[in-house]
Amino acid sequence: MKTTAQVKEIISEINRIHSEYSMDYFETGRVQKINLSRTIANVPNTHIYSYRLHLHESINDYLIKANINIRYFYRVKTRESIDRKIANFSTNTDQYPVNNWLNDIFGARIILDTEEVPEIVALLDGWREEFGLKNWYLRDKDGYKGLHVYFKNKSNFFFPWELQIWDKADIDSNIKSHELYKRNFDV
Repeated sequence: MKTTAQVKEIISEINRIHSEYSMDYFETGRVQKINLSRTIANVPNTHIYSYRLHLHESINDYLIKANINIRYFYRVKTRESIDRKIANFSTNTDQYPVNNWLNDIFGARIILDTEEVPEIVALLDGWREEFGLKNWYLRDKDGYKGLHVYFKNKSNFFFPWELQIWDKADIDSNIKSHELYKRNFDV
């Protein structure tokens, strides 16, 4: 299968799983629905923590049934990382909606060959329309380069998920950047 078809497949499947999981979690009446297009002052931390814990405990049940034929990696954001984001955005004088900055509680990553990345960039706007993706952008900062694709399923009540698409040539510098900026937990 051609790489572009595989990437489309993983985007389609993550989008489907995001929708299915979010519907199972938010639309059953078991948890309060809170509009995440509001600022952190209006979204209780317990709402975020409960979602993160439930996702962490159940995501494999969803991924095991996925139709994904491309190697990928995933993680559920740690509570410590969420706390850092909350602290950062709570004190920020410019207040942003929670679903704009807490958009990666679930994150997946795929690695592509250098020549494949521009092919995917050329297709992302169409896939954004086809799958109703929130947005995508190319991040190039502090030694890190990657495409970020966000899944929201057009609901301000669902936490967005993220897919990072890395160029194989950037693996070492991206890992080094993550070590410097994402893994400096106080112990």
